[in-house]
Amino acid sequence: MDNILEARGVTKRFHGVVAVNDVSFHLKRGEILGLIGPNGAGKTTLVSMVNGTLEPSGGDLVFEGRSMRGVPAYRRAHLGIGRTFQVMKPFPALSVLDNVLMGALFGANGGEHDIERAREQARECLEFVGLGARIAQRADALGGPERKRLELARALAMKPRLLLLDEVMAGLNNVEIEEVIEDIKKVRDHGISILVIEHVMKAIKSLSDRVFVLHHGEKIAEGTTAEVLRDPQVVEAYLGRRRQ
Repeated sequence: MDNILEARGVTKRFHGVVAVNDVSFHLKRGEILGLIGPNGAGKTTLVSMVNGTLEPSGGDLVFEGRSMRGVPAYRRAHLGIGRTFQVMKPFPALSVLDNVLMGALFGANGGEHDIERAREQARECLEFVGLGARIAQRADALGGPERKRLELARALAMKPRLLLLDEVMAGLNNVEIEEVIEDIKKVRDHGISILVIEHVMKAIKSLSDRVFVLHHGEKIAEGTTAEVLRDPQVVEAYLGRRRQ
């Protein structure tokens, strides 16, 4: 199985502060790779460099064999990189359907150019995440868990080959977490490779083929989920400070 994404010594500095330091990893096609670590470890910064909302200060990111150096975020979306955001920012005055329609219109290969086909694509994604009955409502009428599902639907409407998930299960109850875990497995079954940031250990254990850990912007462990969660350095830096 070849790699869809490679990070090669990626570094990000903000006015002299190093947020991500010389991080390398790879994601195989059809794989779910978990990314864990304490708050402030650099996880979202790393994902933002993958999708192009931040540019690395050093190193390189390679997507499907092509360097992403200098490629803007909208072009990466056209190439097949989709993401959800930890801080949800729907278009509040638009309907749920129209929010997801934006993903369909501006996604892979330049998006769907036929508006009716794009709407149908958006409806299918909303049905998939369980929001089919809410399509006519304004996005600002949704609660937090439903906005998480809206984020996922919009990302899926972009028809990504690589999906970056940033804490899509935060704030969900146990039943909702189980539902989202099953949804993500179905996404992978459709051939989409996934990099998932998550604090919910139940989700990481259920989903991840492999896991890597960031701490103070540096990778401190990588391997199977069982190996990483037993690593003394990971327990000290992350798990030992959390209720599991």
